[in-house]
Order: sequence, then structure tokens, then C-alpha cells
Amino acid sequence: MALGDSYTIGTSVEPAERFPDQLVAALGPDERTLRLVANLGINGYTSADLIGQELPALDRLRPEFVTVLIGVNDVVQGVPIDRYEANAVTILEALLDRLPADRIVTIAVPDYTVTPSGADYGDPRQHHDGIVAVNDVMKRLSAERGIHYVDTFDLSLRAADDRSLVAADGLHPSGKQYGLWVERLKPIVEDLLGRRPA
Repeated sequence: MALGDSYTIGTSVEPAERFPDQLVAALGPDERTLRLVANLGINGYTSADLIGQELPALDRLRPEFVTVLIGVNDVVQGVPIDRYEANAVTILEALLDRLPADRIVTIAVPDYTVTPSGADYGDPRQHHDGIVAVNDVMKRLSAERGIHYVDTFDLSLRAADDRSLVAADGLHPSGKQYGLWVERLKPIVEDLLGRRPA
């Protein structure tokens, strides 16, 4: 199950290009391959929205593996970093109440400020710093709980020079950029699932 915002639901790309769908496809046909039970990402969602609207689905859907990518809209909406941290703790603890740490992966928030439309959402320098801050929080909280954090932030920065990594809306990642994320995610998920070749 994938939790998050527009980066999870894949705003402005085809469903097959979303990173959760690409990840499932990359894992290949195998009786142990996880299927995508649900992609609950919603455009514009903050960490508080994820708590209120997405976490309640855990008990109904009973996922065996969860990805979490949340925080960009906290930055855009000016949510204080301590409030984001408290929400992130709530999210991770709720997941750990239901799943072992090796069945949860958190993913870095990409830096949209390098995209053609990035400046439409506020001062790029300030928002870049805000994204770095929420990523630092999620990375630290994940490590403290034995949850694997996948840093894809550097991949998003490539969009400054390679516009093929930006979707048609000029803001979100393209399917090509999500493919780069999946190249980094796949071996980690395979390791967690015990499926990496020796």
C-alpha cells in the first residue's frame, strides 16, 4: 500500500508510470511478489491529512508492505517543522503497530523548486530548505525505528537540467524520473523481502 500525496498518486502521469506501479512491475512475476493493494495518495495532502484520511484504511486493507512519501505540502502550507515531526511520529508509530519495520519504506520528498513551475509556490530557496528539513526529519525518525529511508532527493535535482524528468504540468516528476526512483527502490525492497540474488 502506498501512502502520500501527489508524488504517490502520480499527478500528471499515466497510472503505469506512478512509482508504486513501476515498483510492483519491476519486482517481476513471482508468487511472492507484492501486489499493489491500494495507492491512497491524494494531491495536496499534508502529513495531517495522511493521518486523518489514509491511516484509517490500514485496518481495512491490511497491507503487508507500505511506502510513505509525505511532506511537500507541509512545506508549501507553512506547517511548522515541529508539527510535521509530531505527525511523522504518529504515522510511523501507527504503521509499526501493524507491520514490522522491515515492511515499511519511507521515501524522500523531491525538490520541486527546480522545475519550471516550482517558483509558483513560493520562494524557491525557502522551500528548498523546507524540503531538506522535512527529509532530514523523516530520515532520522525512520532510522530511530529501524525503518528503511530511501533518499531520492538527488534524483529530483537532475530536473533542473533535464526537463524530461518533469511531467507535462511543469511541476511533478515524469514517469522517467519515477523510473529512476524505482531503480533505487527495487534492490532495497528486494533485500527487505529476502529476494535479492546471492
